[in-house]
Amino acid sequence: MTRSGQSHILAIGGGSFRPSRRHNQIEASALLRYALDLTGQDRPKVGLVATAMGDSSDWTLKMYGAFAGWDVELSHLTVFPMPNVADPRAWMLEQDVIYVSGGSVANLMALWRLHGLDEAFEEAWRAGVVLSGQSAGALCWHVGGNTDSFGPDLRVWAEGMALLPYSCGVHYDSDPQRRQLLHDSVASGELPMGYAADEGVGLHYVGTEFIQAVSVEPGAYAYRVESESEGRVKEFRIEPRLLTP
Repeated sequence: MTRSGQSHILAIGGGSFRPSRRHNQIEASALLRYALDLTGQDRPKVGLVATAMGDSSDWTLKMYGAFAGWDVELSHLTVFPMPNVADPRAWMLEQDVIYVSGGSVANLMALWRLHGLDEAFEEAWRAGVVLSGQSAGALCWHVGGNTDSFGPDLRVWAEGMALLPYSCGVHYDSDPQRRQLLHDSVASGELPMGYAADEGVGLHYVGTEFIQAVSVEPGAYAYRVESESEGRVKEFRIEPRLLTP
């Protein structure tokens, strides 16, 4: 397998999948096409991880179905009731891109650390496997952000893998709690400066450098949130590159 030698992460605020015309099905959006293109492979190996959803078999099957008609080789990793592959580290290193679903980021990180998957993900990332994911699957690569893992009222969470030394905001335009809490936590120093994404927007990093935002939603944006003096923050709006459906 030939890889570019670069480490990519695509952290998606929302919009990885869209409703399909097929009954009760979903289809992958252009955000995931963008993640696949980063691999440079004609027929990429795509690993699906739904730890944050409790390894829901229904959701995993929906993700498989979402790639119907795409020239990809799909597989998945679970930890319930035990890992479904003999060597999760080897499985990760065999993939070209790994997609991590949304759900509970707190539970996800607890289980990954319990099974040593956090270290395996970091090794795969450094080896050039593209890491991607939405919501919990975006927050996990950062220092932290805010989450509803503990209940309907959002809480600041700073237990991420910190492959990316930033905070992260997801669902930024669809959940009214998220923007203010991210601002407050960056202003207080609970979280470092960071980046946020509206629904339909992905944040693309090469190594630890933010490169650009991409979007499948016209009028949606990404943001950079920085602390200022006296407990204030400054938010810079970032115009994403609109992807072709």
